[in-house]
Amino acid sequence: MRKVFDHMDYLPDMEQTEPSLMDAVLSAVKAYDYTQYTAADVQRVLGERVIDPAGYAVLLSPAAEPFLEQMAARATAETHARFGNTICMFTPLYIANYCENECVYCGFNCKNRIHRGKLTLAEIEREMQAIANTGLKEILLLTGESRDMSPVDYIGEAVRIARRYFSTIGIEIYPLNTDEYRFLQECGADFVSVYQETYNPDKYETQHLSGPKRSFPYRFHSQERALQGGMRGVSFGALLGLDDFRKDAFAAGMHAYHVQRRYPHAEISFSCPRLRPIINDATVNPNDVHETQLLQVLLAYRLFLPCAGITISTRERAGFRDHIIGMAATKISAGVKVGVGGHDEEAKGDEQFEISDDRSVEEVRNMIRARGLQPVFTDYVYV
Repeated sequence: MRKVFDHMDYLPDMEQTEPSLMDAVLSAVKAYDYTQYTAADVQRVLGERVIDPAGYAVLLSPAAEPFLEQMAARATAETHARFGNTICMFTPLYIANYCENECVYCGFNCKNRIHRGKLTLAEIEREMQAIANTGLKEILLLTGESRDMSPVDYIGEAVRIARRYFSTIGIEIYPLNTDEYRFLQECGADFVSVYQETYNPDKYETQHLSGPKRSFPYRFHSQERALQGGMRGVSFGALLGLDDFRKDAFAAGMHAYHVQRRYPHAEISFSCPRLRPIINDATVNPNDVHETQLLQVLLAYRLFLPCAGITISTRERAGFRDHIIGMAATKISAGVKVGVGGHDEEAKGDEQFEISDDRSVEEVRNMIRARGLQPVFTDYVYV
């Protein structure tokens, strides 16, 4: 049944959040005119010790593109000062791909005719054993956005199994209420990743035709609810290429900035996914976001919030991933499968999108070492 409603409303079972933070971000984005800046503005900002929101706006502008070399040098220094030479490694595990949302850009779109699947708890354990055998100690658990097929209790059991094999557990699932995030945190989850896709409410409406994901404010406030539920960290990002990538990147940075100020204990991180082709639609591509623009976004994130983690995913080609680690990115995925399962046996469900880098854990680890960096499998120990 199609759940069509005003995209700025909540459904009855959705916890509502006081909107001042969302209003502040949307107001800043509405006022952001990246065409107004000049080379002199960029040089001034790069000469400042601390880059504030106004400086961040400058670094995302077209005027900053000729200064990427200078930005990269400063970003590298900032990254090494706070993270040393370490690069964390992890892999995602999709445990289900059933979805209730009709998102036009996503392979899991409920109207897209793909092979759906869901791992049993026994299959989840076998998948985790296979992943753990590679040496990895961090995992990201993902589902499609279906409460019926992937209920919170099911995800909680998956987290409990993961705790037996991994020291750090992230979840990338449908948004939850605070008490549900608290339940998953008590099961053993550490981090929550939720991406707004686009921060333009008008564009958001045209991309999310039905389903719970259509609620813009409920998705926007997911990170706050996760932190209020006890999660150690949260990740932000926009799906670059879905709308004006400069405004979306600016919005994601401002969103993280305001959440960090409100929750100073939180570990903040970014991911910068670009559109990728999906099953039944190879035309889904970020035509206006090339690697140069992606690099600019990553560097701007690092200079604006120098203590934030930055993940580079297998949506990007191997060569780009190899060069961005240590410069801006601090975490990289390896041995990636984006179908349901696939680490121990053949995948039970189709992929969410096409990946660009299919290297194994060992291959990525060797690459990191060859670049003079230290691959890290465990960066957090429970005592």
